[in-house]
Amino acid sequence: MTKQEQIRQRVVQLIRQLGVGEAIPSERRLSTDLGVSRLTLRAALDELVREGYLVRRHGSGTFVSEPKIAQQLTLTSFTEDMRRRGMVADSRTISLENVHAGPQVARALNISPADRVFQIRRLRLADGEPMALETLHVPVSLVPGLTAPQLEHASWYELLEDRYNVVIASGLQTIEPTVTNEEESELLHVPLHSPAFLFERTSQTPGGRTVEYVRSIYRGDRYRLVAELSQRREPSVTPLAIGERG
Repeated sequence: MTKQEQIRQRVVQLIRQLGVGEAIPSERRLSTDLGVSRLTLRAALDELVREGYLVRRHGSGTFVSEPKIAQQLTLTSFTEDMRRRGMVADSRTISLENVHAGPQVARALNISPADRVFQIRRLRLADGEPMALETLHVPVSLVPGLTAPQLEHASWYELLEDRYNVVIASGLQTIEPTVTNEEESELLHVPLHSPAFLFERTSQTPGGRTVEYVRSIYRGDRYRLVAELSQRREPSVTPLAIGERG
């Protein structure tokens, strides 16, 4: 184990003794207490900042940050995911527009570019804190009469099933790193160009109809992605003996 890793583990132990929002000791004091150079200590702290354990505030110091939410890579709604964690999920509708699909959205939804879709922008919150900014596209023909008040403080998937008898059975999602622009930073309450995750998803009914195309920006300082992995082995094949019938 490297010296930096040893220091990192000792600082993590210190973090666990502090509450969220509390300041850790200054680098000068920590380097003295831990018996390491400021350079080695700073490298360990930089790593913990990148991992979301700590947050630096210019002119104030370094503080214990909110724990990250482990996002399982499964087909669940934001509301359902937060409820499982004992958090209160909420949403604030920013806009709902009836627009032409256009080429990109049409390809995602397997419809004509001239078809009408609802373009819905919502801020997703957990315990009152902004977590994600979501832009959702759904064919108007699938959810006739949809209004903004129906979306307020509601689960989108529950609304689809209860009001429109539309059930989501499968989906395809891509994830890539990004940074927040000015509007996203303001809505998510993070500094400009903060690390974030860009989720893009299409979802289908049991019959294979594409229901939605969603583009979401999730805060990188509050989320980490978790995937369960297993090794895939090819089944063993017994050679067919000469003259044996298959």
